[in-house]
Amino acid sequence: MLKSPPTPKAATSGPVTSETVLRRLEWTVLRRLDGVLHGDYRTLFRGFGLDLAGLREYQMHDDVRHIDWNVTARLQQPYVRQYNEDREVTAWFLLDISPSIDFGSEQVKKRAVLTDFVGVIARLLTRHGNRVGALLYSGGKHGGIDAVIPPRTGRRHVLHILNTLRNSPELPKAPETNLGDFLKSALQIIQRRSLVFVASDFISSPGWTDPLAHLVMRHEVLAVRLFDQLEMELPDLGLLVMQDAETGEQIFVDTHDRGFRRRFAALAQQREESLRTSFGKAGVDALELSTNDNLVETILRFADLRKRRSQIAAGGGMPRHLEAQTQDLRGDARA
Repeated sequence: MLKSPPTPKAATSGPVTSETVLRRLEWTVLRRLDGVLHGDYRTLFRGFGLDLAGLREYQMHDDVRHIDWNVTARLQQPYVRQYNEDREVTAWFLLDISPSIDFGSEQVKKRAVLTDFVGVIARLLTRHGNRVGALLYSGGKHGGIDAVIPPRTGRRHVLHILNTLRNSPELPKAPETNLGDFLKSALQIIQRRSLVFVASDFISSPGWTDPLAHLVMRHEVLAVRLFDQLEMELPDLGLLVMQDAETGEQIFVDTHDRGFRRRFAALAQQREESLRTSFGKAGVDALELSTNDNLVETILRFADLRKRRSQIAAGGGMPRHLEAQTQDLRGDARA
């Protein structure tokens, strides 16, 4: 992976603080989301309260306590109840801040996209009286968790999370990221049933699918996958020194070589397919966030997709051809 150069500092009247970042997000993102969602943020965050939202066919890893036995007996196949959250939601952000998160091919790094996403969703939740917490993992402390921020509510608490995230040092290199260990630790820390956002580029050693599936069994989980377009396809830039953002290892490559660029793209495509398969096995939806995407449009498209999937499932199951289309969240989000 290419290691991005330091991001140039924009000309501002003062230093960029967490307060500045949150105020910008409140004016440019939250105001627009309020105008479009009309307060229906539950489209994104379906919970387990007392307000019945609908029924859908039972799927692997569903909680058997939510099976509707009357409908199951009538239709001769298991159905589970889905509920809207009508009480407080507790949300956790599981944040991967390993070295590869500090990559970006242009002016925006994946860490900046991560910060904006956390700021928007955390503020959207806390404005409705819900609590948010965060776990930060860099992979630099023998695979342990760097920071645990217990869930609280309020704008000041969101600023605390953003400040911790923004001030976490950029590591020049670290041991190989192990998301599996991170998710196992998170499962032990998060005891109460919660809404969990796993935000990462998922550049990790294998073995994180099963821990993610175990997390899904106890919580409502959304995978937030960060990426940069340069990780998908290399342009013709001539001779380059490529550096692994995780280990610091460097190699000299010739991007003018079409064969090299094709092999790079093929490997990237294999990784994409592997990620989709892993998300499917774990039973999670994946929100794809690129360093050049519009955050508002991405969240709105994803909210619309989840809403349509819920409506179809509540109406008696999703047709096979529609299921195949809606499972490809990344393709839909870029349409």
